[in-house]
Amino acid sequence: MRMRAIAAGVVSVLGWLPGLQAVRTYRRTWLASDIAAGIVLSTLLVPQGMAYAELAGLPPITGLYTSIMCLLGYALFGPSRVLVLGPDSSLGPMIAATILPLAGAGGDPKRAVALASMLAIIVGAIMVVGAVAKLGFIADLISKPTMIGYMNGLALTILVGQLPKLFGFKTDAEGLIGEAAAFVRGLADGKAVAAAATVGICGTALILVLQRWLPKLPAVLIVVVLSIAATSIFGLAARGVSLVGVLPKGFPPLTLPDVRLADLGPLFAGAAGIALVSLADTISTASAFAARTGQEIDGNREMTGIGAANLAAGLFQGFPVSTSGSRTAVAERSGAKTQLAGVVGAAVIVVMILLVPGLFRNLPQPALAAVVITASLSLADIPGTARLWRQNKAEFWLSLAAFSGVALLGVLPGIAIAVGLSILNVFRRAWRPYETVLGRATGLEGYHDVRGHPGAQQLPGLVIYRFDAPLFFANATRFRDQVMRLARAEPKPAWIVLAAEPMTDVDTTASDMLEDLDEALTERGTRLVFAELKDPVRRKIERYGLARTIGPRDFFPTVESAVEAFRVQTGAQWPARSAGAGDVR
Repeated sequence: MRMRAIAAGVVSVLGWLPGLQAVRTYRRTWLASDIAAGIVLSTLLVPQGMAYAELAGLPPITGLYTSIMCLLGYALFGPSRVLVLGPDSSLGPMIAATILPLAGAGGDPKRAVALASMLAIIVGAIMVVGAVAKLGFIADLISKPTMIGYMNGLALTILVGQLPKLFGFKTDAEGLIGEAAAFVRGLADGKAVAAAATVGICGTALILVLQRWLPKLPAVLIVVVLSIAATSIFGLAARGVSLVGVLPKGFPPLTLPDVRLADLGPLFAGAAGIALVSLADTISTASAFAARTGQEIDGNREMTGIGAANLAAGLFQGFPVSTSGSRTAVAERSGAKTQLAGVVGAAVIVVMILLVPGLFRNLPQPALAAVVITASLSLADIPGTARLWRQNKAEFWLSLAAFSGVALLGVLPGIAIAVGLSILNVFRRAWRPYETVLGRATGLEGYHDVRGHPGAQQLPGLVIYRFDAPLFFANATRFRDQVMRLARAEPKPAWIVLAAEPMTDVDTTASDMLEDLDEALTERGTRLVFAELKDPVRRKIERYGLARTIGPRDFFPTVESAVEAFRVQTGAQWPARSAGAGDVR
């Protein structure tokens, strides 16, 4: 018994630590592939980590600290074997929008780092608590159309915000419109540095060309190397081009960020939005890669992995992280088999900052801007937006509203708008659901939508009505009006059969409406009956006391049984079919 208890405890621990479980099942043949993939991955992690740190308003070195710790944290707690977490372009503006107002006009880097680290810890805590409470489904709160609009707005915001840096100058403007106007004024006033603009524009163009025509080459690394070489060859520093400079040597100690109590409220608000975007991004990316290997995704375990990665980053002067589809794709193409590839990548970065911190001292800032801009372009989904326009105008306008929220109001209000619009869209569908009358179509079993089968027969004196939503306060009036419209038709129906399978719930408002509706129909000589109503819903109706007016005789297990009962009671016969009536071609 004792051994069984110990074994059960070990299994439980391994369930929370997938990385240890991977060690138990690791194959020697995977080692070379994981090491090679980790080395290749590090060449992408370093420049992107520094670029996305600056996008978040933080020193470049914090991007490397973040990359190291989140890779290690996810390797231990994350369930996916190839998923790569790290600094992300979609989170950068959200982090900046949260911490920069708190950091003050002086922009003290130490305070900004402390705020960002606490933000990561709060994001991690939200994720871990959410995983324990099994809230992984929260990732579904953002629908795809609103996520497309949000990402399009984010891409434009990032692009415009990086343009001054690409051209070698700075602006103090805030907001998309303000930053765009400030950039144009800067160009008109001659603030652009020709050498910086050349490096930035050429770097952007080269990354896009390589990613389009030679996707297997490390485009970002190539641009970084060429930019560093250009600094030495052409003396870019003397031409007014800002450089990254020597990174701090060494590794930060385990630190609990020192922030004010008053900062926690705004940080928590920002962390909630970051956690939602990070979870949605991680679930979608993990699902895409898992589908290739036949694995299944557990949203709650992914929340644990993301939480551990953010906690680890926050305790070592890092900032919030998310999944990167591009970095994960690089790891997979490079042959990564397990989380060891991420551990190797982290180890390579550690070696670099400990032994060669000056490796990127001559890296031009416009080159980092080029990395961020090309990453922002990958966030935009113009074909997806065009598809929404062709396929569903309502969802296109939802996407456009989410885009406008980000572009005009800011990143954090934008995510709130995206979530709100997604929820309102669900409410809209339930408020005005699809509803139809059913009939019998030639060559098909059962009863079908008369709109799709115009020749479908209807039994005289009987109407079969389907309402494709749960009945609740928002749609109860619409349901009642539709049924009464059917009851007032000529010839007057003797029965109205509700094909009630889609009715997954009935609230108290709808219950009162059904009682009044049944009495009104009875006065008109029309009987209301239910077919295929789910047992839990029927028990709820009985609990509401509707049995006073709607009794057991008014419920039928199938539409067919209700139709047969009507025929037996009334003697109604199906009309003779005309040639080809009801045929579906």
